Amino acid sequence: MSLYVPSSFEPGDRAAAARLVHDHPFATLVTPADPEPLISHVPLLLQPTSEPHGTLVGHVARANPHWRAAPGVESIAVFHGPHAYVSPSWYADPAAMVPTWNYATVHAHGPLEIVDDAAEARGVLEALVHRFESDRESPWSLAMPEAKLASLVGAIVAFRIRIRRLDVKFKLSQNRTRDDRSRVIRALDASGDADALATARWMRAYADPERT
Repeated sequence: MSLYVPSSFEPGDRAAAARLVHDHPFATLVTPADPEPLISHVPLLLQPTSEPHGTLVGHVARANPHWRAAPGVESIAVFHGPHAYVSPSWYADPAAMVPTWNYATVHAHGPLEIVDDAAEARGVLEALVHRFESDRESPWSLAMPEAKLASLVGAIVAFRIRIRRLDVKFKLSQNRTRDDRSRVIRALDASGDADALATARWMRAYADPERT
């Protein structure tokens, strides 16, 4: 399963994919299965490893059947970055254009490996908690009686995905003129919508009309 990526929408920045995965860690995990694909929605952390693209770690509930059928099967973790509608009225020549959608996404491919070791599974849980709690004023932690923590870890199944391939698509008006890109950025900024504002920021970073 490949993602259609025209050359104009391939980010030249090698760190762009890692930034998207870090900033938008809630992924759609898809694993081929019979009679239909398995799909789970989970936060995943990208960790640097010896693999060129790194390794993703996460967990699902032990009651989720996804983990039983997934080991060794090529899975895809889909990360959705900022996205927003783009109106033809924003271009210099609206009559020559059609509506579209700007977005950034990363598809990470690799076999899913179950983490059988309880201590390692606990480490995955601790890494996720630290990632999402450390910036809070009063961060929650796993500081609890050992028996309760063991029960908590036992209720999940941790896994890793050694990324074999990355498909990265940043569709951010790179195929439009510098003037049109500037117009789109201004219109997105003016909307005040959170998704639109985020898309405008990523356009400045990866399709800046002042640089190209």
